[in-house]
Amino acid sequence: MSATKFHAILSHFPECRIAVLGDMMLDVYLWGKVTRISPEAPVPVVNVNRRTSCLGGAANVMRNVATLNAHAHAFGTVGNDPTADELLASLAENRIRCDAVERDPSRRTTEKRRVIAGAQQLCREDYEDVHPVDDAIRRRMVNRIVDLIRNGELDAVIFEDYRKGMLAEWMLEEVVAEARRAKVVTALDPKPGSMKPVRGITVMKPNRVEAFALAGVEDGPGGDPASDAALSEAAARLMESWQPEHLLISLAAQGMALYDRSLRPQVIPTRAREVFDVSGAGDTVTATFALSLVSGATPVEAAELANLAAGVVVGKMGTVPVHFEELEAVLPE
Repeated sequence: MSATKFHAILSHFPECRIAVLGDMMLDVYLWGKVTRISPEAPVPVVNVNRRTSCLGGAANVMRNVATLNAHAHAFGTVGNDPTADELLASLAENRIRCDAVERDPSRRTTEKRRVIAGAQQLCREDYEDVHPVDDAIRRRMVNRIVDLIRNGELDAVIFEDYRKGMLAEWMLEEVVAEARRAKVVTALDPKPGSMKPVRGITVMKPNRVEAFALAGVEDGPGGDPASDAALSEAAARLMESWQPEHLLISLAAQGMALYDRSLRPQVIPTRAREVFDVSGAGDTVTATFALSLVSGATPVEAAELANLAAGVVVGKMGTVPVHFEELEAVLPE
């Protein structure tokens, strides 16, 4: 695809209105260095000198939508705790509309806390509750999204499933049905074992491990994705059971494989020049692909742009989004 076409697609990003519904979390990083081993146990002692935090999970998809200059509308739950205050403040700082985010006092806000020494992650602490969100909260969110679709106020809805209790099959079924009638794009980043297949989503985006788990197929030896029989079998099963219009499987260093109902894969090679951290790369892919489709890209063009965006974020440390200017800068000449 020519640079002119890429730029034409990106020029529509600021007009796009994207709702993101899913499991929101806060990613916290404790930065320091190791100078000795603990006398209490054979573990390093980290002298922490800095703490940073950023949006994670579904909230990182929202942030990617916002940093790509589009309008992001957040749908999710947080607890009634200081972590929730920090997460909500970060949403506001990133110009993400958060009036549909609800506090649920029955659960903690999900927090992933990482301890980093130099460029090495030493451990991660997870603080979370994963019981299902109350159906009354879920109903209010679905009703709000459906109203926005009917009023012509949304171009896409992204579902982000991290198995923390936000999503349920009926929620996707109702929103997807309404979105199909209004020709609104829907995208799902799924987690195996979370829900039964929901048919008719515009694009489903698992990574390779998730794709095989969702399909109930054993992974094979790998190789060229275009001739990978095991990958083709997994894709065929997912296309049959979920019936998305498009299936985008991210393949780490091998790039991505894009399938439609013909089941002929379009392989998009990776564009990452150096990989430091893959945290959040899938969120960037989902956001960029959905935005590109809404902006007039073909599915292959959307996958190429998403691949370029992922190549930017894996070259950085931590959960980071891609910015509009960064994506512009890596467009092919």
